[in-house]
Amino acid sequence: MGSALLSGWLAQDLAQRYLVVEPGRVPDTLRARPEVAILPTPDQLPRDASPGVVVLAVKPQAMAAVLPAYRRFAAVGTLFLSIAAGKTLSFFARALGAAAVVRAMPNTPAAIGRGITVACASAAVAAPQRALAERLLGAVGEVAWVADEALLDPVTAVSGSGPAYVFLLIECLAKAGVAAGLPEALATQLARATVAGSAALAALSPEAAAQLREAVTSPGGTTRAALDVLMASDGLETLLTRAVLAATQRSRELAE
Repeated sequence: MGSALLSGWLAQDLAQRYLVVEPGRVPDTLRARPEVAILPTPDQLPRDASPGVVVLAVKPQAMAAVLPAYRRFAAVGTLFLSIAAGKTLSFFARALGAAAVVRAMPNTPAAIGRGITVACASAAVAAPQRALAERLLGAVGEVAWVADEALLDPVTAVSGSGPAYVFLLIECLAKAGVAAGLPEALATQLARATVAGSAALAALSPEAAAQLREAVTSPGGTTRAALDVLMASDGLETLLTRAVLAATQRSRELAE
C-alpha cells in the first residue's frame, strides 16, 4: 500500500524529496527515482530532518514497535498519516504525545489511481495539515472524511478489504464458467472483463446499482434464474453482510 501511495505522489510531483524507511524489498521503479532515498532503518534518517509528513504504512501488529523511532518528529509539527487498520487516534496519542495525526484507510486500487480513502483527523491537525493530507490521499483516488473515528472499522471492512471480495468474485465466476463447460482461459477472461466493465459502468452511471441490475434482468430469462439463487435468503447479501461484520469486528480487535 505504501508503494501504491508513493507511486501516485511521484506521478503528480507532490514533493521534492521522499525518505523511505524499508528494510525489505522496494520496487525497482521506485528505487530508481532520484527524489526517493531508500533507508533500511530509521536510524539512518538525518538528525536534522523535519518532514512535513511521516506516513506510517506498516502492519498494525508492528506499529507499537515502529513508532518510538519517529516520536521526535512530533516536536517539529510534523503531520503523521497512518494507514494501519485498527490503530486508533488515542493509540497514536499515547505513543506520540500531542502530535497531529490523520488516520486513513485507503485500498489497493490506489495503485492505479482508482482507490478510495476514508480519513479521520485528530484534534491537533490544523487546517493546512488536513489540506495536505487531502492532497496526498487524493493523488490516488477519491477521499472522504468522517468525524466519528468508530466508522473507520466498517470502512475498513467495506472498502479497505473490499477489493479482496471482488477478486474472489472473479475467481468464483471463472470457476463457475469452467464448471459450466468453458475452457479455463476463456472463463477467466470473461470473469475479469465482466467484473471490470460492470464496475466501470457503475462508476460512470447516475443510476443506482439496483437499477443497473434490473436493466440486465429479463423476466423469466437466464439472469433471473441466476439471481434467484444469488438473492435467496442464504445468498450473496447474507454472505457479504456476515463477511463485512467479521472484518469490522477484527478491525476493532486490532485496536486492543
